[in-house]
Amino acid sequence: MSKIEFGSQVYTWFMQGGGEGYANKLDHMIKVAAQAGFTGIEPMILEPFDDYWLGDLKDPAKLKACLEENNMKLAGFSLVCSWDQVDETDSEKAACDYAIETLLQFPGSKFGTVPLPTDRKNLQERRMNLAKNVNKVSARAKAAGLECSFHPNSPPASIVRTPEDYEVVLSSLDPTVTGWTPDVGHIIRGGMDIIETMDKWQHLVNHVHYKDFSGNGPEPWAQMGSGKVDFHRITEWLVTRNYEGWIICEDECHRAIGEPDEVTIQNGEWCKENLQPLLG
Repeated sequence: MSKIEFGSQVYTWFMQGGGEGYANKLDHMIKVAAQAGFTGIEPMILEPFDDYWLGDLKDPAKLKACLEENNMKLAGFSLVCSWDQVDETDSEKAACDYAIETLLQFPGSKFGTVPLPTDRKNLQERRMNLAKNVNKVSARAKAAGLECSFHPNSPPASIVRTPEDYEVVLSSLDPTVTGWTPDVGHIIRGGMDIIETMDKWQHLVNHVHYKDFSGNGPEPWAQMGSGKVDFHRITEWLVTRNYEGWIICEDECHRAIGEPDEVTIQNGEWCKENLQPLLG
């Protein structure tokens, strides 16, 4: 039996009102993800929010109690920062320190780093600053005892979205302190073949995100299983290579904006019916 677990990302709920719709409702997201059949959840740490968009569950004791009540695990945190200056800003460092200190109370959870898309000005300088800062914070997290993973994305303003961006940034990551999270939807949206890209950087893969791609211009995302991403083939790729860890579902389809609970539940059922049988 493959040692792969399926989890849910909270961004599916964040899309409603730019975080306003489900502010301080992480407990609700955990309950719905558990109802969907997922065994873990991955919250985001957003440093523009005073509570990092964790609400009352910013308190690790409350977070742990809620997870245990729902028989759920903390798959990890996605720490979202710009990291495009020469050094960390004070607020970025504070968010990073909180993430490290909290994750240490949840053995096995991942420390994820995600660049905040703003624009593509001064691209090369900012890509290199990003890589240096990710290496720096990952080294700090690894020294504390955490496993780290870098997660690129693909909005037009992202500085890590194209094949060239991947070449520059992934080649500059220190593999002794951080791995890479292939987000299969962002890979295809960035104009890359998913399997070829995962083949090229397979030595870094230590965490995985699934989302589906419609290819329809202004609405690039599809609900899981209805778009162009071959999740069966990707899952078989992971199983063949003895991948151990999380597959985190992060649905960003238009329907999820208004119905994140329903989309999450359907995705959990779809994974159970279509992907879990591939695990052996």
